Amino acid sequence: MLNSAISLRLLSRSSISRYTRTKPVSYAFSHLFAQRSFSTIPRHSFHQSRINFNKQQQNKEEDDLEKTRKEYEAKLNKNSQKNEETKENQDGKSSSTDEEAKEKSKDKDEEEQIREELKRKFMEKHPGAEPKDFKIYKIEWKQIANVMFLTTTSLLLWLYIISSMKDERGQQELSMQSFITNYLEKGLVTKMTVINKYVVEASLIPGAVSSATFTKSDGSPAVSFTIGSIEYFEDELNRVQDRLDIPIGERIPVVYEEKGSWMTYILPILPTVLLIGGLYYLTMRRMPGAGGGGGGGAGGGAGGPGGLFKIGKSKAKLFNQETDVKIKFKDVAGCDESKEEIMEFVKFLQDPKKYEKLGAKIPRGAILSGPPGTGKTLLAKATAGEAGVPFLSVSGSEFVEMFVGVGASRVRDLFKTARDMAPAIIFVDEIDAIGKERGNGRMGGNDERENTLNQLLVEMDGFDTTDHVVVLAGTNRPDILDKALLRPGRFDRHISIDVPDVEGRKEIFKVHLNKLKLQVVEEIDIKQKEVDFAKFQQLKSNALEQLAGRLAALTPGFAGADIANCANEGALIAARENATAVDVHHFEQAIERVVAGLEKKSRILAPDEKKTVAYHEAGHAICGWFLEYADPLVKVSIIPRGQGALGYAQYLPKDQYLTSEEQFKHRMIMTLGGRVSEELHFDTVTSGASDDFKKITQMAQQMILNLGMSDKLGQICYDTGDNGNGFKVHNNYSEETARLIDEEVKRLIDEAYVACHKLLKEKIDLVDQVAEELFKKEVLTREDMIRICGKRPFLERNDAFDKYIQGQDAFKGRPKEPGDVPPAAPA
Repeated sequence: MLNSAISLRLLSRSSISRYTRTKPVSYAFSHLFAQRSFSTIPRHSFHQSRINFNKQQQNKEEDDLEKTRKEYEAKLNKNSQKNEETKENQDGKSSSTDEEAKEKSKDKDEEEQIREELKRKFMEKHPGAEPKDFKIYKIEWKQIANVMFLTTTSLLLWLYIISSMKDERGQQELSMQSFITNYLEKGLVTKMTVINKYVVEASLIPGAVSSATFTKSDGSPAVSFTIGSIEYFEDELNRVQDRLDIPIGERIPVVYEEKGSWMTYILPILPTVLLIGGLYYLTMRRMPGAGGGGGGGAGGGAGGPGGLFKIGKSKAKLFNQETDVKIKFKDVAGCDESKEEIMEFVKFLQDPKKYEKLGAKIPRGAILSGPPGTGKTLLAKATAGEAGVPFLSVSGSEFVEMFVGVGASRVRDLFKTARDMAPAIIFVDEIDAIGKERGNGRMGGNDERENTLNQLLVEMDGFDTTDHVVVLAGTNRPDILDKALLRPGRFDRHISIDVPDVEGRKEIFKVHLNKLKLQVVEEIDIKQKEVDFAKFQQLKSNALEQLAGRLAALTPGFAGADIANCANEGALIAARENATAVDVHHFEQAIERVVAGLEKKSRILAPDEKKTVAYHEAGHAICGWFLEYADPLVKVSIIPRGQGALGYAQYLPKDQYLTSEEQFKHRMIMTLGGRVSEELHFDTVTSGASDDFKKITQMAQQMILNLGMSDKLGQICYDTGDNGNGFKVHNNYSEETARLIDEEVKRLIDEAYVACHKLLKEKIDLVDQVAEELFKKEVLTREDMIRICGKRPFLERNDAFDKYIQGQDAFKGRPKEPGDVPPAAPA
């Protein structure tokens, strides 16, 4: 029996350009046929018929596969053309819009359907095949480019070597002395040619073929040798011919030629080409993707294919309010006036006819200024979340690039994109990166930031009133911005966002506390929720109100970012202690960590050092307790914290906008209490008061230089600042005035020192008691101070302190100790 096996394999390839910007790929698919065996009987005619049938079957299968391949190519080419059209239509715009996302999802689904359909057809036509036999190959063009680059370089080097070998033409070079002895002196040379200044080819007489080392293209015999220099060769040739008495007219002619292969011209420029290509490759790898980075760039970035030519495109991000931004105006608290102004801009764009029918013009921009962490960027995010119009966000530093003109080009592209999407909002964060005042103390030369600023000024002032494009900007340094940028017509409104007061902090705390699992809420009777849900909600609201107010009173001067950090730190501390909910003392520990730094439990003080720190802090506490205008004391501790702080006292200054001269003086006395206490109780003083001296010196200088609190110097401001240029060349007062300023600063500090010394000497017994108690317990609260010193002899001037702290256990949420009575549930 004759056994025959027929194995078929068909490889079909087709290309498709994907819609991703970074990696255009092509796909190839192959269909692998399972091996099939046929048995035949040993009869020639029947065997031949069987073979013919097999050939027909094979041709039919190949036709089917070719038809399937053409269908696949047609579908993929149609999909590729649609992707190319979509990419061209959306060039310069964001890649994160809903329409493009749906288009991508649709294309991807269609491609998957094509694959599954082909796979199904393949399995139907070849029952014996396995699913793994149907394969799709993904070809990376970047890898192909690398291989082609290496191949081309290797080929050029190989051609150079071959060319060099061909230049030799099998020659056997002679020495010059051998040439003179064996050829020149025997009269065999008819002509000499100097090639490229270092090779000499000597043509010989026709009868000297046997003596030649190679034959030239015209058939004449010749020899060659190398020379060191043309001058030496000419001198040696003339010397030999003079010795042979050859007349000048019969001497051997010498011809000079310059010749070489094409490699001679390519090789000198090849290193430069390779260097430029390498730099281009590295630049493309380091630059962001052509889509403009996360979030979908409005104009595309600089990387990917053709990315270097898109470097002038804007890097602004277009936010989708439904998917990209989760923050709404209800999540912003503590700056109600600023929020109302920003919300009005949104209304301008959502309903412009309401204002235009009254003859009003839509403001072209607003600048948000204020200390760090007050919520400028948060307001912008809330605007993006509720604007209902395209919102483009970009950082001021993204306009600055190493290439000249890129910043101005990105500004133009940003505003062009916004106009195409109008009505729209542009938010430029940290605009001081490009908006600094021009020509302010800078040296000569071209400044790229000035070019960018000039383009920004032109774009903002060149708006058509029908464009409905609003520009918002945020900065921490409005004082250094260019005046042309701040004028009406560009930024019509200046919105200042200050550090929130106690009520603002309370509202911010309520926003963050609502997201946490709180112990004060858990302590409310759970049955109350089942009996009367409305009353339960009221109790919960009251508990949150009281907790938020207490924490707000404990955090004077905190910005919104500090409050968010405190709330998060409190939750982290509770998780570290394995608590089931976040309690009051967790938040208070978090506040202490933010104010004074991390508690250094590993830093154990020696007994004498600990005693010195206890008396130092006791001096501060007693001074603050018996001075009328000093801030209320909340807590004093000698536990090391932060960077080098061995102890600290926590006070609650009131939210005020004016500070009297008496308040300055009492704060200076309180600040000196630590050093004076050391002097009264020890034979020597330590370096622990270094930070105190810095603070009282700054307070005294502020009183003299800025506030006019000196009879000798009068009501004059001597501190004009640096005008935003970062340095101060000279003082604007004389040397005599500088001497008087020094005298007045010293006078204020000396008077504070004398008053502090007198007070602590009178209260020395109380200082000893407080220091001893502090040495034992390490932490004293306000209740401990009342127990030792009695109530303060002055009425508290801090309303928040009276409302949330006074009359209550100052730290009722501290960790429970043996004998403590559990606190009652809040009512």
